[in-house]
Amino acid sequence: MHTVWKGSISFGLVNIPVRMFTATEDRDIRFRQLHKECHTPIRYSKLCPTCDREVASDEIIKGYEYEKGNFVMIQDEDLEKIAPETKRAIEIVDFVQLSEIDPIYFDKSYYLSPQETGEKAYSLLRVALQQTGKIAIARITLRNKESLAVLRIYENGMVLETIFYPDEVRSLSQVPALPQADATLVESELAMAIQLVEGMSRPFHPEQYQDTYRQHLQELIQKKLEGKEVATAPSAPRANVIDLMQALKESLAQTGTPQAPAGKETERDRDVVERYPEPKPIGEKATRKGKAPVITEETSTLSPVSSSTTVTKALRRKKTQKPKS
Repeated sequence: MHTVWKGSISFGLVNIPVRMFTATEDRDIRFRQLHKECHTPIRYSKLCPTCDREVASDEIIKGYEYEKGNFVMIQDEDLEKIAPETKRAIEIVDFVQLSEIDPIYFDKSYYLSPQETGEKAYSLLRVALQQTGKIAIARITLRNKESLAVLRIYENGMVLETIFYPDEVRSLSQVPALPQADATLVESELAMAIQLVEGMSRPFHPEQYQDTYRQHLQELIQKKLEGKEVATAPSAPRANVIDLMQALKESLAQTGTPQAPAGKETERDRDVVERYPEPKPIGEKATRKGKAPVITEETSTLSPVSSSTTVTKALRRKKTQKPKS
């Protein structure tokens, strides 16, 4: 693994010499752009549209566009004057709880390992973080840019995570059409949604999640190399489910999760019966207007997440039963 940075962790008066390694990598497959006619890679040139010619690197300067078409010229000497002090140190400034930092702030991860003389101090800080349950807030200068970072335990080592500054995280208030936090929900739908979440809950094993698109892309490239014809796989049929409750029920059925056991009937269930009565067969007498159905122990054990049809059938069965002698 390639070392990307060497320095030390500044921890009070203690300095822990460490090396830094990139913890993650982008495994996306990238393509070159080729000329269709001769398959030559396309080359991009730096052209000045005013002078209508290609310009060399020593002819290019930096400029900040403060408004459309207007620039402030920035020289390399200007940037050198304000460049952060190059410290080969991870300067710890605070200790906080990991739960206090929302994951939206995390940017890039780096492994840290001790250098030859830092094993004992490295282990000391790692165990101190482990026993206190804290993580460290630190500053580090990478590529002439000062970054905010956190230092935390990862398995038997430590990881440095660069994090965004608060003004780099956009406010949620800028997102349009968000529902209100106190939006009214249907209790039966919420109960079934919670049941679906619990039915799909399991321990996290990252190895079970695969990048299927990248796998298919690699297979496609291999087949092309072997000169094989590539066939397009048909898409799986998808039911057009419109009703939210029906969608929840079908999702529970797909996960193999049994529906919740029956509970007591609620006012909402009776309201569902009145608003959505089951169609009656021809010849059956309608219930006399204004006469409420009799609710007994049998009908009161209906689940609050039952459908209106189930509730209605139960009430009708009870009504048509003959009293025992």
